[in-house]
Amino acid sequence: MVLQNERNELMAAWRALSGTVQAGEGWRTIPLSGHKSIRAGRHFPGNEEALLVGFTSITVPPAHQLPQGRGFLVAKVDIHDQCDKHWLALERRPDGSLDLFTTMVLDVIDTIRSAKAISEERSFHLFLTRIRAWQDFMRRGTDATLGPQAEIGLFGELIVLVCTVRAGLHPAVPIEGWEGPLNGVQDFILGTGAIEVKTTIASAGFPATIESLDQLDDSTRQPLFLAAVRLRVDDSGTSLPQIVEQARALVGDDPARNTLDTKLLHAGYFDVAAHHYQRRFDTVEILVIPVTGDFPRLTKTTVPSGIVGARYELDLDKTTACTFGIREALVQLGVL
Repeated sequence: MVLQNERNELMAAWRALSGTVQAGEGWRTIPLSGHKSIRAGRHFPGNEEALLVGFTSITVPPAHQLPQGRGFLVAKVDIHDQCDKHWLALERRPDGSLDLFTTMVLDVIDTIRSAKAISEERSFHLFLTRIRAWQDFMRRGTDATLGPQAEIGLFGELIVLVCTVRAGLHPAVPIEGWEGPLNGVQDFILGTGAIEVKTTIASAGFPATIESLDQLDDSTRQPLFLAAVRLRVDDSGTSLPQIVEQARALVGDDPARNTLDTKLLHAGYFDVAAHHYQRRFDTVEILVIPVTGDFPRLTKTTVPSGIVGARYELDLDKTTACTFGIREALVQLGVL
């Protein structure tokens, strides 16, 4: 209901501004409730919709460093009667989808409003980070839904994230260390080492795709663990949107919630598309395997000279390494 009220207020502001007679170029804006430095706006003569956010003491990056994406751009602007602030406009391009842009704007507003008791510099960072997550999301050029394998992969990473919090970690630790959505070499960077997550719904064998020669190389980060998450499709199980909400519930009102939601966007998870994810999964087992010694893998130091990259398949059921629980791995990583 709150989101719908915010949408109604935003759309009403844009409609009111659209009917304003404006000669030449310039901005017309209307303040939005709940935050004195957030305004709905339109830029004339193009009449495109925009969100304007004002900051008092930040240093605005050069124009070429501000995010731009499919259907939107960010620019520093001047508002003639609001000269006490540095204003940044998130503006819809003429060819951008108004529906998607509106959803993006509401998400950015919610991110700023929910960032309580933080510095203006941090708020500005959240503003740009959130928009860059949308930029990454829109760059995918998809229909806003993950494919079946990506859905399983994200589910597995969230299961591990939830397990680390339930094992005793403060939520901010695994969320800040969650590098999977950012195309990190490993999925979680924790303490002195890392955890790479592989997830399968196969009932026989455990196929795992290793994406590079660096992914299972423990020469740079130690200890290195591989978390093997086996799922079973079950109508009584948990859907991807439900595990997302479990993770959010564990975070609560902590500022890490903004980081979690931003990384979900980077991962390609879009709340508006949640109804597309109908499959439900039971977690059959989670095995945490230390990647050491003769664990089967290819690294830059073990392949012949001249091979600079590789992508290969492992069957984790055929490895003979010992396995740990999540808590034991976290202790060895030095975070518990």
